[in-house]
Amino acid sequence: MTRNPRLFAVRPVFVPAMALTLLFSAACTPVEPQMRRLPVSTYRDRMKAGWVGQIAGVSWGGPTEFQWKDAIIPEQDMPVWTPEMINNAFEQDDLYVEMTFLRTLELYGLDVDIRQAGIDFANSRYPLWCANNAGRTNLREGIAPPDSSHPRFNRCPNDIDYQIEADYSGLIAPGLPNTVIELGEKFGRLMNYGDGVYGGQFVGGMYAEAFFETDRIRVIEAGLRCIPAGSQYAEMVRDMLEWYRQNPGDWEKTWRLAQKKYREDPAYQKASNGGIDVKINGAYILMGLLYGEGDPDRTIIISTRCGQDSDCNPSNAAGVLFATIGYAALPERFTRELNMEREFLYTAYNIPRLIDVCEKLARQAVVRAGGRIEKDPSGQEVMVIPVQTPRPGKLELSWDPGPIAGSRFTEEEMTRITELSPRRALQQFAPGWDLKDYAINMNVGVHPTHNGRENVFMTHPEHAKKACRLTREVAVPAGKKTVLRLLVGRHADGDWTLEVLADGNELLHRPVNAGTAPDTWMNVEVDLSALAGRTVDLELVNAPDQGGPDSAFWATIELVSE
Repeated sequence: MTRNPRLFAVRPVFVPAMALTLLFSAACTPVEPQMRRLPVSTYRDRMKAGWVGQIAGVSWGGPTEFQWKDAIIPEQDMPVWTPEMINNAFEQDDLYVEMTFLRTLELYGLDVDIRQAGIDFANSRYPLWCANNAGRTNLREGIAPPDSSHPRFNRCPNDIDYQIEADYSGLIAPGLPNTVIELGEKFGRLMNYGDGVYGGQFVGGMYAEAFFETDRIRVIEAGLRCIPAGSQYAEMVRDMLEWYRQNPGDWEKTWRLAQKKYREDPAYQKASNGGIDVKINGAYILMGLLYGEGDPDRTIIISTRCGQDSDCNPSNAAGVLFATIGYAALPERFTRELNMEREFLYTAYNIPRLIDVCEKLARQAVVRAGGRIEKDPSGQEVMVIPVQTPRPGKLELSWDPGPIAGSRFTEEEMTRITELSPRRALQQFAPGWDLKDYAINMNVGVHPTHNGRENVFMTHPEHAKKACRLTREVAVPAGKKTVLRLLVGRHADGDWTLEVLADGNELLHRPVNAGTAPDTWMNVEVDLSALAGRTVDLELVNAPDQGGPDSAFWATIELVSE
């Protein structure tokens, strides 16, 4: 095709010099980002309400935790709220674990290194389960973050743990989703990977927006923008919003849709640890927020009645909702009996100190993000907070993880980890022995007492078909009688089988049950004299049985040569 040169000719354009100067000046002048204003008093009111929501949710749902699995709790079995119940939360891991993270931030600031965060978490002394326990055990073994949560070392990467504990991140980052995301990449990676991290970042993102927004859909959408759109967790959030639009008056129908896809479809159970998978429990948080219609009681009741981890989920849901309401506007039944002076277990925080440290960190977060604290004409302090476009982390899949970072704690860092992993604890309890194939969620390690014995080591099989083993290479001296002496015990309601092997050959096979150990303890001697002059791999096996808890207790493990 021939072009008409007259149509495509470029004509010179003459711009006055003054106009050019003005254009250039405008282009080079920095434009202040859009800001949102939040009075400090309003921040404190909503932040305090967020904590009370967590406390109320976990206290109310506590008696039902894991009592209903893959089933809706019948309405008549839902506990009845009384104002005194509010104080049942001070010993809940739903709260004191995240306060460990707050303490690290209080001591070292928002720029604290992930390795220091790992050291502090490794030194926590409370019992843990699932991803938390796996991550902390890895840290105590010397596997530094982020590898402490990598699926190569952690079999629970998509567990609910960081989702339970991420409330703090939004409560100290009002209107700052990128701070929430950053905190998830720091503390969430101590124990979780992929969707396990995204669940916490989503929850934190909802809290961050709750300081400015009361519409539940918009709060949820704000959390959704904090995580990779291609993740299964994000897919779950989008599904829940769509199912709510389709079934606005029938939460049980939406529960069944979530059950079918996020519990029964194998494609959504990859890297899952059953009922504590983060996606299905995240769906139950949203069930309460969406179908609760802004009512505190209804929100908690629906999240609880969804079942599974039915104290953690209403805690998250109520925390977000209460933050949109504010403490001053909360129903008195959730506040009048709250003990303001009692400290949360394993922490130095009571309610007033908790509120103060959160305000301190929030002020830092606002300034760090390019905002400021100023006074209004009445002299009241106001947070001036830049509007942020969330920048989610890269998509990671727990069932197809990326490479490990190869991160290990240095020798100096290990001297600062004073709490021992099960393997390190065994090496102190019985030098020379190693521990293999133990259950990461059963608090394996030294117990101060058990059934009248002090300083006892407890083991538990990894699962019902895989025994736990204590192993050691032993040089059996020639010309002497060598005896392996054991004092082993059982759980009062449990049985297990003790096996002793040398180079894979069975030397002893003995049940440890009510018949052989009526007072729960049993003395055992194994003569190793036939192995004299040889170096053998000795194994003490805690084999699972079918008679209740399979935990084994070891009061004595010694080799005696005479």
